[in-house]
Amino acid sequence: MQTSFDNKQLDDHENKSSEKIIRKCVHCGMCNATCPTYNILGDELDGPRGRIYLIKDMLENNKPANEKVVKHIDRCLSCYACMTTCPSGVNYMHLIDHGRNHVERTYKRPFFQRTFRNMLSILLPNPKLFKIFSFFIKFVIPFKFLLPKFFKNSLALMPKKIHKNNIEDKKIFKSSTDKTVSRVALLTGCVQRVLSPEINEATIKILNRHSVEVVVLEEIDCCGSLNHHLGKEAKAHKSFVNNINYWYDEYLNYGLDAIISNTSGCGTTLKDYGFIFRNDSEMKKKAKKISELSMDVTEFLFNNLKLNYVKNEKKYKIAYHSACSMQHGQKVHNQPIELLKKTGNIIVEIPEGHLCCGSAGTYNIIHQDIAKKLLNEKVSNIKKVSPDFISTGNIGCITQISSGTNIPIVHTVEIINWLTGGEKPPNIESL
Repeated sequence: MQTSFDNKQLDDHENKSSEKIIRKCVHCGMCNATCPTYNILGDELDGPRGRIYLIKDMLENNKPANEKVVKHIDRCLSCYACMTTCPSGVNYMHLIDHGRNHVERTYKRPFFQRTFRNMLSILLPNPKLFKIFSFFIKFVIPFKFLLPKFFKNSLALMPKKIHKNNIEDKKIFKSSTDKTVSRVALLTGCVQRVLSPEINEATIKILNRHSVEVVVLEEIDCCGSLNHHLGKEAKAHKSFVNNINYWYDEYLNYGLDAIISNTSGCGTTLKDYGFIFRNDSEMKKKAKKISELSMDVTEFLFNNLKLNYVKNEKKYKIAYHSACSMQHGQKVHNQPIELLKKTGNIIVEIPEGHLCCGSAGTYNIIHQDIAKKLLNEKVSNIKKVSPDFISTGNIGCITQISSGTNIPIVHTVEIINWLTGGEKPPNIESL
């Protein structure tokens, strides 16, 4: 795609990176074939190619975002299916991030929209605040029939009960064997540690049981991706710098073989720290190292450990849902499937598995109608394979899919922990 940025515009490193990305696009439109929003809405501007044109026009002509542009940019899920499809290697992820930042800098949203997004930006990345909010919201749920549809749908995604977090007050989890083969840091996440702390517990237990020491740094709450995808540059940057500095100090002083994420959306962002700070003379070396160390938990288990599977008398049919941020963002797809196959169960992939379930961070809260259509399609495809339960590697997908089906859904690491000597996940105990 031809561009017309002038030299002054290209002095800005964000414009320079985006110009290179835009020039790779050859207008082929293959991205639209796998774009969930284009398939639902049928509007060229709701596909990757159309959004590239909108961003190009804003950046080249120094235009502030307008209502039309914001509508189509906001509708992007950041599922990155287009990047898997693109034959030209267009890094749409970095371009849409730049577009969102430009929108947030140049467009004043309507009051309600602005206030609600600001509330999500403050509440979700802070597990303490989110836990308090979740506690009080229990008293509102019995009266939700009095609320507008938008808020009723939002409440449906809130946890039904507050789980006890057994790892909050402990920093180092020693290997439970007589040796230590590796030392890793675990990102316990922000929303996840409130919604489903058992995912972190299962992660630590399987690692400890296979001679891995796990460190959890109490100074780290959120990876920054929630604010990053909301276009909240300053808040996201603060989280990025905090995390990089603390993990890098731990790496230098005590040694780390990996930084483990068990939430694929977070993992995608961690692996992008190096790019985000590529032009920051103070942070780029540290950020690059943190990105190099970052791995999804299934990636680490598959590549670094020989797991001790236990024999399970009953065989289950497990449908594997490959989270978008895992398969498209991190290019991690086969590893979790292979790990699950080694449990002796029947593992099936979901038809149209490259398409998003509609979770996408805060998307299912902000864009409820589109998210609901994507959820219905995902559940329909799951039912086609008639599984006993579903496995996935992302808390957002777990929350979204469980709101649309009674088929149990479990994090992949919980299943692998169970079938290597750990506890059976509570929500499939009756199976």
